[in-house]
Amino acid sequence: MKHDMGVKDGGDAEALSVTPPKTWAAGVPAVAHAVEYSLSQTSPRRTALTLLNVNQGRGIDCPGCAWPEGDPKQRHLNEYCENGAKHINDEATTRRVTADFFREHPVSELAQKSDQWLNQQGRLTEPVVKRPGSDHYEPISWDAAFDLLAAELRALDSPNEALFYTSGRLSNEAAFLLQLFARAYGTNNLPDCSNMCHESSGSALQETLGVGKGTVSLDDIHNADLVFVVGQNPGTNHPRMLSALEETKRNGGQVVAVNPLPEAGLLRFKNPQKVRGVLGRGTAIADQFLHIRPGGDLALFKALNLLLLEAEDAAPGTVLDHAYIEANTSGFAEFAAQSRDLDWDEVRTATGLTRDEIEQVRDRVLASRSVIVCWAMGLTQQKHGVPTIREIVNFLLLRGNFGKPGAGACPVRGHSNVQGDRTMGIWERMPQSFLDALEREFGFTPPTEHGWDSVDSIRAMLEGRATFFLGVAGNFVRAAPDSEATERAMRRCRLTAHISTKLNRSHTVCGDTALILPTLGRSDRDVQAGGEQFVTVEDSMSAVHASRGRLEPASESLLSEVAIISRLARRTLGADPDIPWEEFEADYSTIRDRISRVVPGFEDFNARVAEPGGFVLPNPVNSGVFRTATGKARFTANELEMLTAPPGHLVLQSLRSHDQWNTVPYAPNDRYRGIHNARRVVLVNPADLEELGIADRARVDLVSVWHDGVERRARDFRVVGYPTVRGAAAAYYPETNVLVPLDSVADISNTPTSKGIVVRLEPTGA
Repeated sequence: MKHDMGVKDGGDAEALSVTPPKTWAAGVPAVAHAVEYSLSQTSPRRTALTLLNVNQGRGIDCPGCAWPEGDPKQRHLNEYCENGAKHINDEATTRRVTADFFREHPVSELAQKSDQWLNQQGRLTEPVVKRPGSDHYEPISWDAAFDLLAAELRALDSPNEALFYTSGRLSNEAAFLLQLFARAYGTNNLPDCSNMCHESSGSALQETLGVGKGTVSLDDIHNADLVFVVGQNPGTNHPRMLSALEETKRNGGQVVAVNPLPEAGLLRFKNPQKVRGVLGRGTAIADQFLHIRPGGDLALFKALNLLLLEAEDAAPGTVLDHAYIEANTSGFAEFAAQSRDLDWDEVRTATGLTRDEIEQVRDRVLASRSVIVCWAMGLTQQKHGVPTIREIVNFLLLRGNFGKPGAGACPVRGHSNVQGDRTMGIWERMPQSFLDALEREFGFTPPTEHGWDSVDSIRAMLEGRATFFLGVAGNFVRAAPDSEATERAMRRCRLTAHISTKLNRSHTVCGDTALILPTLGRSDRDVQAGGEQFVTVEDSMSAVHASRGRLEPASESLLSEVAIISRLARRTLGADPDIPWEEFEADYSTIRDRISRVVPGFEDFNARVAEPGGFVLPNPVNSGVFRTATGKARFTANELEMLTAPPGHLVLQSLRSHDQWNTVPYAPNDRYRGIHNARRVVLVNPADLEELGIADRARVDLVSVWHDGVERRARDFRVVGYPTVRGAAAAYYPETNVLVPLDSVADISNTPTSKGIVVRLEPTGA
């Protein structure tokens, strides 16, 4: 059996040009590219309006990443990065998709277009439907759309045949209503983008610390003695983190970067908001760069932990924080005994690092009173992502690096409110305490059976156990693994519907009936019966703050996400249970009142979020409270696992280009890596190319190796020699999602292993 994905409207192959990778990020070029893209989408006036309001105290929260803004009194007038500017003006575009567009372009034609082309058509302006047997979307009234959706939901044999998916763009208010609607309807099927990105973080942190979130603040980053940046590329994915690391360095702290690729932003940062970033050389970020093999992070932290135990043996009482360990942790003896069995040859094989390199890191740790470990999907999207993060917790516990300034765990989320959505109840396995609070507040009994996450939802659609899919924001088809299987699953549904601002691939992969419901963007003014509204979000560091749109909506026909969910819920459920959906739609403060009585930490929500900068949710870990099975932070014993490829194969990791946000490329370029006018490229170490007998710039298919007998193939890529670590390769997603088998998931968290796929490069002869 073969699954493959060829070129869709790419035109990459002949246009590819390659320049040397950059050794620094940002600077004047970042400003120029941000302005150039913004002005290609909208007017100078609208560009200025968005950029002067983004991430300001009473402005628009950037719909891009979840990096925090800090004290509103100390924010720069231009408190955004290059990619944030592109992202918000991509949403603010003056291009429009109307009924004429859908009459001109059948769905079968749109399905052949690239992600970039679909996005560039502009903002959606009115609800449309594709009827069974039709190849065109056609206009439908809002009332008729809600009637169609409600009738389908009421006709299902079981509420568990319905799936309610969301991405991290959703506000707290809309997320709370979505989960409330789903549970009042009778299901916990609330898959979300966290399932595919950071579920490993939540699984590991919940088990070891009792809370599934990070424990640090922006001030902690600024004042840490040592910051690890592991499996992430801040220069592209959350560039404002570089400003924070610059502050770390200026305060005397050090940075250790751990990555299979040399990332420009972690080498040197030229802050375009400061003179030294414009005229000078900027700031060197990484004091040590560990060029690690994909998946080798578990071995690295196990080795560091063994070295710390041995340093304590050599100088008892001077290395480990015994008082902290005794008072706050459990499982230390078992962890220590297992750690001492580590085989250094296996560490070398897993990491590609020398013992001397790792001992240099140990010395930096020993010289540091406060340490933070930051990580992203380079860890979470590995088969052993959960034990890797558990081992990082072990590392931090050994020297008491929780609950003190400049120390802690920092999972860096990649989408603006992905953390807030989870806090609001978007999870298929919310704890019973949350469900009980919903019951007390709204007078109905929520279902207790766990729902399906994103991967299991795809399986359920494939097997006919789920037939209704509602996607709120996001691009599920392109974000999900195993692209052919995901598309086949969606097409098996009786009805698929998407609440969206712009076109994407998911709109072209339809159930028997398909709906596109256009909604307000983060930058749009939101005026309801109760007056102008604002929404709230939670960033990566648990700060909750308001976001207020400033632009006139793209169309008079648009409804807010809150309004769409409220009207659908009212149409589907009627008056049972008695939930005031009309009141919620008219005045979002009434939603926040209810949140304040359901979600811990949100007491007096409306008053606290009105303060400049909002408020920070309490983190029990920093108060020495651990809601774990033992009532203490848990040391864990993690077996060393490593990812290896057989001879003639490489370990592939998927990544973003610099001109991309999530599944949407803005341009076919990645200037920091020196790739221009192409996306279907695979980056491979020149020594590996020589060993494989493949020439630089050769055309190849990427074929993933998995034990189910299915051949997954991504066609027509160009090979580019690049300083990746030996034995590894890198290529852009979503083009390579086809290579990630549905069953290739992280243990425990069920997260797709997009950073650890064994592939072979098959020359095409072209």
